Amino acid sequence: MIKYLGSKRRLVPILGDIVTRAGARTAVDLFSGTTRVAQEWKRRGLEVWAIDLARYTEILAGAYIATNARLVDTDALDDVMSHLQQLPGRDGYVTTTFSRAARYFQPHNARRIDAMRDAIEEWAGHPWYPILLTSLLEAADRIDSTTGVQMAYLKQWAPRSYQPLTLRRPALLAGPGHSWRGDATRLVCELPEVDVAYLDPPYNQHRYFTNYHVCETLVAWDFPAHYGVACKRVDARNSSTKSVFNDRRQAAGALADVIKRVKAGLVIVSASNEGWITLDDLIAMSECRGYVEVQAFDSRRYVGAQIGIHNPSGEKVGKVSHTRNVEYLVLAGERSMVRQLIDVNRAESSAAPAGEGCRG
Repeated sequence: MIKYLGSKRRLVPILGDIVTRAGARTAVDLFSGTTRVAQEWKRRGLEVWAIDLARYTEILAGAYIATNARLVDTDALDDVMSHLQQLPGRDGYVTTTFSRAARYFQPHNARRIDAMRDAIEEWAGHPWYPILLTSLLEAADRIDSTTGVQMAYLKQWAPRSYQPLTLRRPALLAGPGHSWRGDATRLVCELPEVDVAYLDPPYNQHRYFTNYHVCETLVAWDFPAHYGVACKRVDARNSSTKSVFNDRRQAAGALADVIKRVKAGLVIVSASNEGWITLDDLIAMSECRGYVEVQAFDSRRYVGAQIGIHNPSGEKVGKVSHTRNVEYLVLAGERSMVRQLIDVNRAESSAAPAGEGCRG
């Protein structure tokens, strides 16, 4: 799984336990990102819809959520991956842009990414296309030279960047699932009624389109014009690539509308004490769904926030303000179910202090 700012890695087991205890059979992950949560739910036997604006999420969800592992000929798939692994490197967009103009990948790996990505494009439209592309995205992530976001790269090559690019078959999951790419504020009306809906929208002005622009380009494979030291896609400047949830004036209203319209018996919303929307406001938004409870989790901040701020020359120009924050899970639904889910989590979870409660 790729490194990701805002990843719910620590909360995944808790979110998994919640749907199991709720007896859920269907779920939607409306801001799916790396699909960690959606994968956990599919692993537990749920039929899951993974939704996001990002191209790379559509691919990851195509592999992990929409693909039924029982229907994949893994021997034949491994043969294709072995062929890709043996392709000689060649100069292309990745080498020129992300190795020479910028320093995300060492040249020997950038050239192999170019060769493999061209070859994978020949599989476009085939059920294996998202699987092959997911394998390349994850392989590239393992040997990049960043702190986890692609707004900048390290001044000195990261030790992992010297390792050879190596494809691995994704750990595919059995069962049904769905990958939808689009704006949650629009798609929410098209989704079927489900047992559980999980909402993890952006908390502030930081945009995933620019934070992971290299992944976007590897998926789109459209060789975009770029700008700045980080070689960001020039379309990052277009309003069409901006989310309403990155706009302080519109985010709260948009989230309240999605919470109200999503068709689910239990609604779970992730939030943070570093976000624009306060916990009190989030509780008030969720009361339209029924009874509301909150669980709080102390969390370590993204690694880039722990090493300070650096200028394009790699010189440290800022200092660390804090290294931890608080993440919240806000649960809303039928009173007895929500109370029971929260009470069990409080009793069994060693990852968090007791949550705060609020009756809706």
